[in-house]
Amino acid sequence: MSESRKLSQPHLLGIRDLTPEDIRLIFDTAVQFKEVLNRPIKKVPSLRDTTIVNLFFENSTRTRISFELAEKRLSADVVNFSASASSVSKGETLIDTVNNILSMKVDMVVMRHPAPGAAELLARKIKATIVNAGDGTHEHPTQALLDAFSMEEKIGSLEGKHIAIVGDILHSRVALSNILCLTKLGAKVRVCGPPTLIPKWIHTLGVEVSYDIRDTLEWADVANILRIQLERQDTRYFPSLREYALYFGINRALLEELGKDVVIMHPGPINRGVEITSDVADSSQSIILQQVENGVAIRMAVLYLLAPRATNA
Repeated sequence: MSESRKLSQPHLLGIRDLTPEDIRLIFDTAVQFKEVLNRPIKKVPSLRDTTIVNLFFENSTRTRISFELAEKRLSADVVNFSASASSVSKGETLIDTVNNILSMKVDMVVMRHPAPGAAELLARKIKATIVNAGDGTHEHPTQALLDAFSMEEKIGSLEGKHIAIVGDILHSRVALSNILCLTKLGAKVRVCGPPTLIPKWIHTLGVEVSYDIRDTLEWADVANILRIQLERQDTRYFPSLREYALYFGINRALLEELGKDVVIMHPGPINRGVEITSDVADSSQSIILQQVENGVAIRMAVLYLLAPRATNA
């Protein structure tokens, strides 16, 4: 493991802050950690004596478990924090909560929070390394990194490749981080979904916009399918889930009509039968389980490269 190379940023707050060189460094490091994960003994002492707190103010299964596993594979000391079982439920502020945790000599904070910008606020206010595990509808940087890493594993360099992001673009932190990451790697990106679920400003990010799922799949090398986030929707953006599935859902019959193989991805959790059917999610074209596997390696790489003691590991 290279000891001299570091990220250009002291925190991972979003993909927007990373350079293409940062992304390549994370990928190169993840490749090495993926080899570690395939060994009989899946643990290295790289972050021994480093204490990391997982601070989750929103429910999470995949991301929280993936980070926790990555931390333990690096031999870090791990503290898990649940907002529902803490003084936050009594009115304690975010800053007070984190400062209390830091007084226990924590080195890094991995945080998911419903408010956009929460991770950036924390980075300005406290002396610890911050990793954004998702802030509201803003960014989810490690998901974008693992998605792009998984695409490269499957189809090689993303330079000039056609990547479609399909579904609830408006409410998705995954969409923004994916767009930023993919364009920095030279991919051509198109978003597709109902007009009500595509932000009016999305074209400013240099992406194409389509409302036709068949045309988009014919164009795409990879389709990253996003979940319909009903919990974030305070109004009706389309008549029904059945109608969404009819016009924008991806099923086996639709894929077979294309005459080519499109790589299928989904960050999870999947609404089976809505944005994607089971016979597509579980097909040979799908790399959904590879995304989950690569998530641990990518998060190991991010933690290793950002950890205050990483250079002494």
